Order: sequence, then C-alpha cells, then structure tokens
Amino acid sequence: MATKAIFEKKNILVTGGAGFIGSHLCDELIKTNKVICIDNFISGDESNIDHLLQNPDFEFLKHDINDPINLEELTELDKFRVKFQGIQEIYHLACPTSPKDFEKTTVETALTNSVGTRNMLDLAVKYKAKFMLTSSSVVYGARDNQSLYFKEDHLGLVNQNSPRACYDEGKKFAETLTYTYREYYKLEAKIVRIFRTYGPRMALNTGQMLPDFVSGALENKDLVIFGDESFSSSFCHVADIVQGMIKMMKSGEVGPMNLGSDLEYKIVDVAKKVIELTGSKSKIVFKKPLLFMTPLGLPDITMVKDNLGWFPVVLLEEGIKSAIDYFRAHKSVLRPTSRFDK
Repeated sequence: MATKAIFEKKNILVTGGAGFIGSHLCDELIKTNKVICIDNFISGDESNIDHLLQNPDFEFLKHDINDPINLEELTELDKFRVKFQGIQEIYHLACPTSPKDFEKTTVETALTNSVGTRNMLDLAVKYKAKFMLTSSSVVYGARDNQSLYFKEDHLGLVNQNSPRACYDEGKKFAETLTYTYREYYKLEAKIVRIFRTYGPRMALNTGQMLPDFVSGALENKDLVIFGDESFSSSFCHVADIVQGMIKMMKSGEVGPMNLGSDLEYKIVDVAKKVIELTGSKSKIVFKKPLLFMTPLGLPDITMVKDNLGWFPVVLLEEGIKSAIDYFRAHKSVLRPTSRFDK
C-alpha cells in the first residue's frame, strides 16, 4: 500500500512536468495537491509552467532523471516536508518526443526509458508511492492489416535493432521494468498507453503537424503533411488524457490500459478543417514521412470505458477551435520547444 499523506495534501512527483501533457497534468493536480515537477527541457519548456512557479504548492526541479536524485537533500523541498511525509504518487512522463529531433536524442531516449524509469521506480519503492508509467501506442508496433484497433492484450512486433528502437522498444522495456518492480516489490505500479494527443502548449516545428497546421494557417503559410493523402490517425485532446490518467491513479487498476480516441481522421481532412476554421489562404503540401511518424493503429478503449468510465469528450472541431484561440493569444511568445531550435 502507498503511504498516506500525513499533512493536508499529498506530495506528487511529475517527471516531464514542463512538457506538453505533463504541464497540463500539473495544472490539474495542483488544485488539490502539492506538486514537484522535474524536467530537463529536452522537449519541455519553462513557459509551460511559468504560471505555476509562484504557487506555494508547486516546486520545479531542473534535473535529468537519468541521474539519481535525493529529494530529502534539496532545501527547496523543505516546505513539502518530504523527510516526514515522503511522496504519495509519481507520474512518470519524461521522455524526448520531438519527431524532427528524434535522431539527435536517441541515446537520451534509450536511457530515459531504462535508467530514468529505474530511478523513478526506486523512488516509488523508497516512499511506497503509487507509480504510473506513461507508455505509448508504439508498443503495439505498426498498424495491423487485420485490424485497425489495438486491444491491450495485443502483442506488438517491434524491431529492437532499428533507428526507432530507443523509443519503441524502450517503452516496451519501461513497461517490463514497471511490471517487474510491481511484482517483486509489491508496488502499486500502473501503466497507461497514450495515443496521439493534441491541444494547447504543443511545441511548434517538431513534426507533430497539428500545432504547425494551426500556426501556419494563421500566417497563411503552407501546411506540411509528412506523408500522403491516405495518412490517418486519431486525435485525443490533452484535457481528456489528463482526466484519464488521474482516474487511473485513483483506481485500483494497474493496466496496461489504452488512453486515446477511437475515431479515425485523415490528416489531410484535419488540415482542411484548420484552414476552414481560420479562414486561411494556406495550401496543403506533402513531404516525405519522418522516421518517427509511422502510421499507428487506433486504441480499443473498451477496457478503460468499462473499468474507469472514461472516454474522450472533447470533439475534434471543438479542440481545434481551442488550439486556434490559444495560438492567436500567444502568437507573440510562442517558439519551438526543442533545445536544438532555440
């Protein structure tokens, strides 16, 4: 059993907390908890958490999780009384995710999925904390010709000796490590597999396409699709993903469990919708697929619906409109959040 908070609020650790999904998770958790956010800004950015830095229940640590960390030695965490209360929950999201910079971070990606995950699991053992690994749809391998949808019991085929292996096989190993620690140390360790997610704070110019569609359309620039007209995917709004993660952490479930939208959209239709909603004069152009942009399957979300009562509620058009509003409001300060483009 995880240790209970002895003060009024739980101490929750979020790795990758300055990233796209991580920062939205911090926003939600800080409402009722104390949050320790760890990030080294490989694919995250301080601008994502600037609004939280003055909150007394929030503390940011710039740290590479591939290096061990002793939370009790850090004076900035004295206010959270970690020596007495420990940590109640760990959300492990840290991992480089930029498709355009993928080949520049392969070693860091492999280490984060292995050494970094081990370091965070060791903290969970020390504090008897609940632990959640955010895995990925990549563990299922490429899209299956037999079925578009992946259930959690699907054993994906991943090439462990490919340029993508540091991420794809790395996520599989991170799941194995999480499972092994759960069985050996009797940890309450959970696994969620996240499918394509979108929303405010997505980094620009990293190959994720949808945020670049919105940004480009607002400036009447060409919208680049890394693939052809048949390229399709699902899109789940980050607000839905965050709610699914929190529901999972509160539940008695351990997973693995899919989190994502089971609705398929052609990328070209998404680009056309962005042009329509912005009234843009942009044109759509097609380019060679990026290494990281392999067409993936869609999630079968029967398990999460049945066990957690979770399903996506933000419609794609509604989500795109919110992204347009966000980019319009932040146009003057938005910048790429890859360290290689800064």
